[in-house]
Amino acid sequence: MEKLEYEWVKQARQTFLEQCRELSEGDLAKEFAFGFQSIRDSLVHMSGCYHAWLGSFVLSETSSPLFTKEVINTMQIDDIQHYFQQADRYVEKVLKQFTDKFDESIEKELAWRANSGLVRKTPCQLLVHSITHESHHKGQIVVMLRLLGHTPKNTDILGLPEKEPSK
Repeated sequence: MEKLEYEWVKQARQTFLEQCRELSEGDLAKEFAFGFQSIRDSLVHMSGCYHAWLGSFVLSETSSPLFTKEVINTMQIDDIQHYFQQADRYVEKVLKQFTDKFDESIEKELAWRANSGLVRKTPCQLLVHSITHESHHKGQIVVMLRLLGHTPKNTDILGLPEKEPSK
Protein backbone atom coordinates (compact mmCIF):
# COMPACT_ATOMS: atom_id res chain seq x y z
CA MET A 1 0.00 0.00 0.00
CA GLU A 2 1.18 3.47 -0.82
CA LYS A 3 0.43 6.76 0.86
CA LEU A 4 -1.93 7.75 -1.99
CA GLU A 5 -4.27 4.81 -1.31
CA TYR A 6 -4.48 5.73 2.36
CA GLU A 7 -5.22 9.34 1.38
CA TRP A 8 -8.35 7.99 -0.33
CA VAL A 9 -9.36 6.28 2.92
CA LYS A 10 -8.85 9.55 4.81
CA GLN A 11 -10.77 11.56 2.21
CA ALA A 12 -13.75 9.18 2.38
CA ARG A 13 -13.61 9.22 6.19
CA GLN A 14 -13.59 13.01 6.28
CA THR A 15 -16.84 13.14 4.29
CA PHE A 16 -18.31 10.71 6.79
CA LEU A 17 -17.07 12.63 9.85
CA GLU A 18 -18.42 15.90 8.45
CA GLN A 19 -21.85 14.33 8.21
CA CYS A 20 -21.57 13.00 11.77
CA ARG A 21 -20.58 16.52 12.90
CA GLU A 22 -24.06 17.67 11.79
CA LEU A 23 -25.77 15.21 14.17
CA SER A 24 -27.23 16.25 17.48
CA GLU A 25 -25.50 14.95 20.60
CA GLY A 26 -28.53 12.71 21.12
CA ASP A 27 -28.24 11.16 17.66
CA LEU A 28 -24.47 10.74 18.01
CA ALA A 29 -24.92 8.85 21.31
CA LYS A 30 -28.23 7.04 20.56
CA GLU A 31 -27.80 3.35 21.26
CA PHE A 32 -28.84 0.64 18.84
CA ALA A 33 -28.96 -3.12 19.35
CA PHE A 34 -26.05 -3.87 17.01
CA GLY A 35 -22.47 -2.90 16.31
CA PHE A 36 -20.81 -0.80 18.97
CA GLN A 37 -24.20 0.50 20.10
CA SER A 38 -23.90 4.13 18.96
CA ILE A 39 -22.36 6.17 16.20
CA ARG A 40 -19.99 7.79 18.70
CA ASP A 41 -18.87 4.47 20.16
CA SER A 42 -18.44 2.96 16.70
CA LEU A 43 -16.29 5.88 15.50
CA VAL A 44 -14.06 5.65 18.57
CA HIS A 45 -13.81 1.87 18.12
CA MET A 46 -12.85 2.31 14.44
CA SER A 47 -10.04 4.69 15.30
CA GLY A 48 -8.99 2.60 18.28
CA CYS A 49 -8.17 -0.27 15.94
CA TYR A 50 -5.45 1.85 14.29
CA HIS A 51 -4.18 2.94 17.70
CA ALA A 52 -4.00 -0.60 19.06
CA TRP A 53 -2.58 -2.45 16.08
CA LEU A 54 -0.39 0.23 14.55
CA GLY A 55 0.37 2.65 17.39
CA SER A 56 0.86 -0.01 20.04
CA PHE A 57 1.66 -3.33 18.37
CA VAL A 58 3.69 -2.21 15.33
CA LEU A 59 5.22 1.08 16.52
CA SER A 60 5.27 0.48 20.31
CA GLU A 61 4.34 4.14 20.87
CA THR A 62 1.58 3.49 23.39
CA SER A 63 0.75 0.75 25.85
CA SER A 64 -2.80 1.98 26.45
CA PRO A 65 -4.23 2.76 23.01
CA LEU A 66 -7.91 2.37 23.87
CA PHE A 67 -10.29 4.53 25.89
CA THR A 68 -12.52 3.35 28.72
CA LYS A 69 -16.31 3.47 28.29
CA GLU A 70 -16.39 6.38 30.76
CA VAL A 71 -14.03 8.44 28.58
CA ILE A 72 -15.85 7.50 25.37
CA ASN A 73 -19.14 8.68 26.91
CA THR A 74 -17.68 12.20 27.25
CA MET A 75 -16.20 12.41 23.75
CA GLN A 76 -17.44 14.95 21.24
CA ILE A 77 -16.92 14.82 17.48
CA ASP A 78 -13.82 17.04 17.76
CA ASP A 79 -12.27 14.53 20.18
CA ILE A 80 -13.04 11.71 17.75
CA GLN A 81 -11.56 13.71 14.86
CA HIS A 82 -8.38 14.21 16.92
CA TYR A 83 -8.23 10.47 17.70
CA PHE A 84 -8.42 9.72 13.97
CA GLN A 85 -5.72 12.32 13.23
CA GLN A 86 -3.38 10.54 15.64
CA ALA A 87 -4.28 7.25 13.96
CA ASP A 88 -3.34 8.82 10.61
CA ARG A 89 0.07 9.75 12.04
CA TYR A 90 0.56 6.11 13.05
CA VAL A 91 -0.28 5.00 9.50
CA GLU A 92 2.18 7.51 8.04
CA LYS A 93 4.93 6.25 10.36
CA VAL A 94 4.20 2.61 9.52
CA LEU A 95 4.29 3.35 5.79
CA LYS A 96 7.57 5.21 6.19
CA GLN A 97 9.37 3.04 8.75
CA PHE A 98 8.34 -0.36 7.43
CA THR A 99 8.66 0.23 3.68
CA ASP A 100 11.25 -2.53 3.36
CA LYS A 101 9.79 -4.66 6.18
CA PHE A 102 6.08 -4.44 5.39
CA ASP A 103 5.72 -8.22 5.18
CA GLU A 104 8.05 -9.17 8.05
CA SER A 105 6.28 -10.57 11.10
CA ILE A 106 6.32 -8.88 14.47
CA GLU A 107 5.77 -11.21 17.40
CA LYS A 108 4.83 -9.97 20.87
CA GLU A 109 2.07 -9.77 23.43
CA LEU A 110 -0.66 -7.18 23.17
CA ALA A 111 0.10 -4.28 25.52
CA TRP A 112 -3.60 -3.46 25.92
CA ARG A 113 -4.83 -6.99 26.68
CA ALA A 114 -3.44 -8.87 29.67
CA ASN A 115 -2.42 -12.48 29.03
CA SER A 116 -2.95 -12.17 25.29
CA GLY A 117 -0.15 -14.57 24.54
CA LEU A 118 2.19 -14.02 21.65
CA VAL A 119 0.63 -12.57 18.53
CA ARG A 120 2.45 -12.75 15.21
CA LYS A 121 1.39 -10.34 12.44
CA THR A 122 2.99 -8.21 9.73
CA PRO A 123 2.60 -4.42 9.45
CA CYS A 124 0.88 -5.01 6.10
CA GLN A 125 -1.70 -7.38 7.63
CA LEU A 126 -2.44 -4.94 10.44
CA LEU A 127 -2.81 -1.91 8.17
CA VAL A 128 -5.14 -3.78 5.82
CA HIS A 129 -7.07 -5.09 8.84
CA SER A 130 -7.45 -1.57 10.25
CA ILE A 131 -8.78 -0.23 6.95
CA THR A 132 -11.22 -3.09 6.35
CA HIS A 133 -12.29 -2.90 10.00
CA GLU A 134 -13.07 0.80 9.49
CA SER A 135 -15.11 0.00 6.38
CA HIS A 136 -17.07 -2.70 8.21
CA HIS A 137 -18.06 -0.37 11.04
CA LYS A 138 -18.71 2.51 8.63
CA GLY A 139 -21.36 0.28 7.07
CA GLN A 140 -22.96 -0.21 10.48
CA ILE A 141 -22.95 3.54 11.06
CA VAL A 142 -24.63 4.07 7.68
CA VAL A 143 -27.46 1.83 8.91
CA MET A 144 -27.64 3.83 12.17
CA LEU A 145 -27.84 7.08 10.19
CA ARG A 146 -30.68 5.67 8.10
CA LEU A 147 -32.53 4.52 11.23
CA LEU A 148 -32.20 8.07 12.57
CA GLY A 149 -33.81 9.39 9.37
CA HIS A 150 -30.63 10.73 7.72
CA THR A 151 -29.45 10.02 4.18
CA PRO A 152 -25.79 8.99 4.39
CA LYS A 153 -23.40 10.76 2.02
CA ASN A 154 -21.46 8.71 -0.49
CA THR A 155 -18.11 7.70 1.00
CA ASP A 156 -17.17 5.08 -1.56
CA ILE A 157 -13.65 5.78 -2.82
CA LEU A 158 -14.97 5.52 -6.40
CA GLY A 159 -17.46 8.27 -5.56
CA LEU A 160 -14.86 10.75 -4.33
CA PRO A 161 -14.47 14.06 -6.17
CA GLU A 162 -12.15 13.98 -9.15
CA LYS A 163 -9.59 16.22 -7.43
CA GLU A 164 -6.30 14.74 -6.23
CA PRO A 165 -6.41 13.90 -2.53
CA SER A 166 -4.17 15.98 -0.27
CA LYS A 167 -0.69 14.61 0.26
